[in-house]
Amino acid sequence: MQIFRPGADTIAKVLLASCGAAPILLVGLAYGIMSSPYATGQDVTRNQPIPFSHQHHVGGLGLDCRYCHTSVEKARFAGLPPTETCMTCHSQLWTNAGMLAPVRASLAKDEPIAWQRVNKLPDYVYFDHSIHVAKGVGCTSCHGAVDQMPLMRQAAPLTMQWCIDCHRAPEKALRPREAVFDTGWSPAKNQEQLGRELMAKYHIRVDHLTDCSVCHR
Repeated sequence: MQIFRPGADTIAKVLLASCGAAPILLVGLAYGIMSSPYATGQDVTRNQPIPFSHQHHVGGLGLDCRYCHTSVEKARFAGLPPTETCMTCHSQLWTNAGMLAPVRASLAKDEPIAWQRVNKLPDYVYFDHSIHVAKGVGCTSCHGAVDQMPLMRQAAPLTMQWCIDCHRAPEKALRPREAVFDTGWSPAKNQEQLGRELMAKYHIRVDHLTDCSVCHR
């Protein structure tokens, strides 16, 4: 009497192979999800109380990053502009524009505008804007081509691996200090050679840049 059907061996082999492949597939799926924009926020445009356009203000009018982000050279945080900074121009220009009503209300009530942070790191990550600026890392290296963004979005994944890749080979991103805030800057063909020269000039040593304590304090 035959207990198993002729195809039983094939079914058993498929089941055993599936049991072995399932953990690998699950790990791959989890990694894919964690590195996707769903988890990282990359290319996500957040709703803001005012549709501020970097394309218009930076790309069109030529405003320097430091005009609004005043603490970027001396503090951990780049800073968000107070309403008074907006009203420096908009007390004279587009004074009755509907989209600027929240700005006028903010000034009248003496309440700050509730901007939504676009590039946000977890609380356990230490990041200092000032040291990156001082060492020749440009704004667009992390924030992307803001001068071409009608609405601000997160250009980079901001994952641990993304940061480590730069800390291991900073020469790929370094530029002269006078070009740090230049949104039109692009790396030269011999960028890595120039980057290594800037590393020596700025006293950058990579032997400790991937230590845990650099970013987790």
